[in-house]
Amino acid sequence: MSTHYNATAKALHWLMAALIFGLLALGFYMHDLPLSPEKLQLYSWHKWAGVSAFLLVLFRLAWRAGHPPPALPDSMPATLRIAAHAGHIALYGLMLAIPLSGWLMSSAKGFQTVWFGVLPIPDLIGKDKATGDLLQRVHMILNLILVLTLAGHIGAALKHHFIDREDILTRMLPQRHPEN
Repeated sequence: MSTHYNATAKALHWLMAALIFGLLALGFYMHDLPLSPEKLQLYSWHKWAGVSAFLLVLFRLAWRAGHPPPALPDSMPATLRIAAHAGHIALYGLMLAIPLSGWLMSSAKGFQTVWFGVLPIPDLIGKDKATGDLLQRVHMILNLILVLTLAGHIGAALKHHFIDREDILTRMLPQRHPEN
């Protein structure tokens, strides 16, 4: 078994990373803007990117089901292995739950998502202000949890690379390795 991720896994990882950081930045930026055509356009872009991220994570999960990740180093203690696996499960769960909460929120607030302005995405629930407000809070809380989980993920990768001098980070870097 290879000690590095294959090129497809790396591409999906870094594409999702860029999309997630872009969605987070846009989401936090647009949240407190006054109502305007610009804010509505930003919300549309955010929703388009969110639908794209949701579809990409579904593809990524399907890909991963048929392409298991490389094993963690034998030198890693069992508790850290469990933490690493739990962190990845949390990331995948959040990558699914956040777009779903946004979709539900948009439905409850009465704003249908039209993917890239072309493909209408059906509302999942009926319009209800109280439910929309609750889902907005859920969406925000899930995103804050995502920020903390990403900080842990990135921090762990940097710790393993710079402090522990392990090959954890480099196996996901977008470079070729003989095993690919």
